[in-house]
Amino acid sequence: MGLKNIASRLVTRYIDERQLPEEAKLQLQVDRVDLPEHDAGPAVVAAAGIEWLKRSQDMSISRDGGSARDYSLLKGWSSSYPETSGYIVPTLIDYADRTNDLALANRARRMLDWLVSIQFPEGGFQGGKVDASPHVPVTFNTGQILIGLAAGVRRFGDVYRAPMNLAAAWLRDTQDADGCWRKHATPFAAPGDKAYETHVSWGLFEAARLEPTQEFGEAGLKQVHWALTKQADNGWFASNCLSSPNAPLTHTIGYVLRGVIEAYRFSGEMEFLAAARRTADALLEVIERDGRIGGQLDKNWKATVEWVCLTGNVQIAACWFLLHSITGKKEYLEAARRANRYVRRTVHLTDNPDAVGGVRGAFPVDGDYGKFEYLNWATKFCIDSQLMEMMVTE
Repeated sequence: MGLKNIASRLVTRYIDERQLPEEAKLQLQVDRVDLPEHDAGPAVVAAAGIEWLKRSQDMSISRDGGSARDYSLLKGWSSSYPETSGYIVPTLIDYADRTNDLALANRARRMLDWLVSIQFPEGGFQGGKVDASPHVPVTFNTGQILIGLAAGVRRFGDVYRAPMNLAAAWLRDTQDADGCWRKHATPFAAPGDKAYETHVSWGLFEAARLEPTQEFGEAGLKQVHWALTKQADNGWFASNCLSSPNAPLTHTIGYVLRGVIEAYRFSGEMEFLAAARRTADALLEVIERDGRIGGQLDKNWKATVEWVCLTGNVQIAACWFLLHSITGKKEYLEAARRANRYVRRTVHLTDNPDAVGGVRGAFPVDGDYGKFEYLNWATKFCIDSQLMEMMVTE
């Protein structure tokens, strides 16, 4: 790039930053200094994250019982996001049961009731925020909500069984012969096959545990077998990003890895464990001493961006915790703790109540994933991974 173009970009950036709201400008300035050293620990950060998720439900501008997609330092609170509300449900239920918090369990139930109310008659769920257009059923979003519906059946009973079965059957019946889902792709990501839909298969495994005769699990395993055709010898997955297949986000790497692990946990097939370990072992070489993982990684596992996708950090940490519990490999445990600690150090515990306990899309906050946003799914995955760390016994 020529000096003239560099100068032009710097001037544009300066002008844009001058126009930022004061809160966004301050957060960017703080992030550029680097992370604070203080680490409040997993219990404190998990509890703060739960409070933020409660606030996301209360502050959603659609006021429907769902969790707001994000709190933006530029725009404020958004409307509810069905997809991520779906898998937030089991996090709320888990924490409620751990703490004997009936009010929190009731929040999860309210979220489920809203989700059931917006289910398409054939069983699918929409993509995007609740007020997004086009309003069409999407494979990935349905799979994530299925995880929540299955948790609802376990916790609250058969009132959620019919919606769960309907969603799972829709996924089973819309699957292509090779195991991939292509008929109902999201209109909110780049077109093409998605290996990370192993995370949809996880929803089918959860439904299959409750309805073992419906071939839900078989459909999930079929997709994961297909996804493994996209895995290179070094563990990297092709066709595995929302928009950058040559350098997928750690977020979608975390998705695909978790789905492969869940396939092993469901089936006991060693092929899945071996595949999960290929990816997890490669990531051990990527994480830095302070717990940082570059936000996008190319086919040689080299970071292509300077910012960190905080969501991906904690998702990968959770996968390492699971693999440590399966294999006993201490390197997984050590890396998971480092990745968790990195994200904990970004979480505010005082000041702006709309930000306290929330997890930003990226660090620094102007990184190109969830730019200037606190994301409900980043917070959910952070809570899950902190709780996993608290449960570890060496």
